[in-house]
Amino acid sequence: MKPVRTVKPVSPERMPALLRAMPKAELHMHIEGSLEPEQMFALAQRNQLALAWPSAAAVREAYVFDNLQSFLDIYHAGTLVLKTEQDFYDMACAYFQRAQADNVTHTELFFDTQTHTGHGLSAEVVVNGLHRACMDAPEKFGMTAALILCFLRHLSEEAAFECLEQVQPLRDKIVGIGLASSEQGHPPEKFSKVFARARHLGYRLVAHAGEEGPASYIWSALDVLKVERIDHGVQSMTDSTLMQRLVQDRIPLTVCPLSNLKLRVYPSLTQHSIGRMLDAGMVATINSDDPAYFGGYINENFTQTFAALQLGAQQAYQLALNSFNASFMDATERARHIERLDAVFDTF
Repeated sequence: MKPVRTVKPVSPERMPALLRAMPKAELHMHIEGSLEPEQMFALAQRNQLALAWPSAAAVREAYVFDNLQSFLDIYHAGTLVLKTEQDFYDMACAYFQRAQADNVTHTELFFDTQTHTGHGLSAEVVVNGLHRACMDAPEKFGMTAALILCFLRHLSEEAAFECLEQVQPLRDKIVGIGLASSEQGHPPEKFSKVFARARHLGYRLVAHAGEEGPASYIWSALDVLKVERIDHGVQSMTDSTLMQRLVQDRIPLTVCPLSNLKLRVYPSLTQHSIGRMLDAGMVATINSDDPAYFGGYINENFTQTFAALQLGAQQAYQLALNSFNASFMDATERARHIERLDAVFDTF
């Protein structure tokens, strides 16, 4: 493995500017979780729907969560405003605009169809709207974008199989398959057959594991589902043998600090493990998860985490480099993004 370059130290006062300026990839962001209350109300009006809240401010006041499930309840209520292909396109473009301001130059969006087909929509409406936004992203927002379809783990494996078959006519518009929603009580093994099918079909594979669920879920995601990336994965820090496995096999972790804080995985960002992950040689990345609900987009995750843990320029470079190396882009494209990253650190 090529050694990571050593970068010049940067003063704490200048770190926020560096974090903002450096190009980065975002690999763990649920597009439905970027639906800001203002856009939620605009789409409700466009689709002539009534919401349970009187105003956008009232929605924001409801964003106090005790755990993952309490978040998911309000999250799914918000998705009811999404009715047309244009709604999905507009939601993705609103995220791309915010990501562009944070110097995200590549993103791999999580989405699901099961929520929306449960509301009576077709999988085509969801995928085609999001994919059209991804195709427009390079010209409109200066970034590349791809789609990862997540199965909802609180539903059955049979439902996941049905979901997978529904998107087969749209196969060329989806790069990967993931596993999201309520982790507790829904171990990765529950989806072993459908992941084997997805792997046979040529999809890249990822899975949420080890956020609220135990480290054993990470082992299962790797050994049973045979995923290439672990989404969250913070509970790996409770298992030294697993940590060694993740380092040795260069398994990326898409960590979401503000989400971990909001859902009370950690009581404080000062206790977050992302710095220790980097010190251990793990391929950790920083991402925003559901930014409209969890207090900030990717740069807010970087700046708050770096301030809380007193991280520096070397960790910033490592995290950004990890994000590109962990992505599913091809080698030529990856080299172009890393060249831009190096240029920022050369001149900062």
